[in-house]
Amino acid sequence: MDKSSLIGVILGLVAVGVGMVLKGVSPAALINPAAILIILVGTAASVTLAFPGNELKRFPKLLGVVFKSKQQFDTKELVSMFSEWSQISRKEGLLALENSTRDIEDDFLRNGLSMAVDGESPEYIRNVLNEEVDALEDRHAIGAAIFTQAGTYAPSLGVLGAVIGLIAALGDISDIDKLSHAIAAAFVATLMGIFMGYVICHPIANKLKRKTQQEVQHKLLMVEGILSILEGETPRMLEQKLLAYLPSKEKAEFGDAEEEVAV
Repeated sequence: MDKSSLIGVILGLVAVGVGMVLKGVSPAALINPAAILIILVGTAASVTLAFPGNELKRFPKLLGVVFKSKQQFDTKELVSMFSEWSQISRKEGLLALENSTRDIEDDFLRNGLSMAVDGESPEYIRNVLNEEVDALEDRHAIGAAIFTQAGTYAPSLGVLGAVIGLIAALGDISDIDKLSHAIAAAFVATLMGIFMGYVICHPIANKLKRKTQQEVQHKLLMVEGILSILEGETPRMLEQKLLAYLPSKEKAEFGDAEEEVAV
């Protein structure tokens, strides 16, 4: 579970709910079937019209990406692993890594290391793996675009809902009390639309983009590690190259850990 996503949704609901109470507005005002229909169904209709069906089928999976933490190698662990493979390769040859490839769960890393063991050229391996990374970025960009568009449509539909509510309210202005309640109810759609767009959809789109960037960086590190092994670089040279992908603090921690192992 990605706790930050869950905490973000909860904080958004709390902020709006408590804010309404502090302003003297009852949360019960949100129970407005017409507004809910316009915002939720209207946004779903707009997104369905904007994207092909084969892309929309990935919507449940996209939610899973947002709210689940994907298991992957720790970056420092990955650097240490490549350093060990480099040492084995220099001593025993690339074929000695064949058994290691069978134990790798990550498909991308296993495929890349297998190509290196099979004797493919560095240029070929880089091209194949980079194409896979580019395809991943394209797929994930589509997912982020779905939520970005939903975040754009929802506030506009909120305005549409408010207009519809005002039309209904002004249709009979003989009773001032009823009119005031009807006008207040009309703006519930605007509230829901803004909340859906700027508290839910746009942040989810950004979360998908950030997770994509992290995954791409992780895979590029793998590419450089595989090619470094193929080129016969020493474990120390390989570490220095791959540590460029780590923040300064993690680099220092990695160096301290290496010193402790050496002692």
